[in-house]
Amino acid sequence: MHPSPERFATERRAPKPIVGLVVDRMDWHAREIAGALGARGIDTAPIRLHLCGFNTQNASGLYIDGFGSDLPDAVVVRTMSGGAFEAVTLRLGVLHAVRERGVIVWNDARAIERCVDKSTTSFLLSRAGIATPAAWATQSYEQARAIAQRETADGALVLKPLFGSQGRGLRLIRNVDDLPRADKIAGGIWYLQRFVGVEREGFHDFRLLVVRGQVIAAMQRHSAHWITNVKRGGRPVAAVANDEMTALAVRAAAAVGADFAGVDILYDAEQCATVLEVNSMPAWSGLQKVTPVNIASLFAEALSRTLAARALRGATV
Repeated sequence: MHPSPERFATERRAPKPIVGLVVDRMDWHAREIAGALGARGIDTAPIRLHLCGFNTQNASGLYIDGFGSDLPDAVVVRTMSGGAFEAVTLRLGVLHAVRERGVIVWNDARAIERCVDKSTTSFLLSRAGIATPAAWATQSYEQARAIAQRETADGALVLKPLFGSQGRGLRLIRNVDDLPRADKIAGGIWYLQRFVGVEREGFHDFRLLVVRGQVIAAMQRHSAHWITNVKRGGRPVAAVANDEMTALAVRAAAAVGADFAGVDILYDAEQCATVLEVNSMPAWSGLQKVTPVNIASLFAEALSRTLAARALRGATV
């Protein structure tokens, strides 16, 4: 039996899913995601979080840039700009609220909070039994000095900005006198991590990209310097993640609750794989240059499957 004209017209009018891309601007990554989703029949629209807010008079209780009181079917957080504590709190609150309204959010505010704060990442990785360097965080210079005095006896530490990315602001602390005072560090927070880098004809580590519990791409980063980030001069090299690294990266992403994550892994002096960081808003332009897979396409395919599964569950309710 052929479908009636009325049913056919209804099916044709079924709206496409639409994904909101949280961006400061439509950079290369955002354009790649938009193109890959568009190829799968999914529309996208940019969302600027600083133009979003709450409006309890709306049905959604929110005002979303580009959507008004309506909500997208999913939200992808590509970037989130900084600002005053109150501003960042409001933006994260909006993301929390969107998720509470049943919208798919990659990554949601919980995962972003857990990864942006490196000390929380270290805590969650350690609690999950995942190999990661020992770490300490304190707001007290006296406590930081005591930690450095005690721990540098067993080797160097790395002082990292609590909120930071792309290798900016890292310092190697070989003794207590290397420790800067509060006016020289961001936020007056000392986040210290055991330095586990090993010079093996340069320094090397790995970046693995995880989407929904699967490693979709990996690279090795080479540098003459112990900071291997591509933005700091590290050279990306094609790599295939072995089973040990793959399992570690998947567990690390799960520990912070990230649907999409960049996981940095290093082999220490004992040749044990250890997770250095988990990034909830990873860039992949360097990785894309050395991997044969289309990263944006694999990301879009995973999100498309998730949207389809959500729609199916809704249809069967």
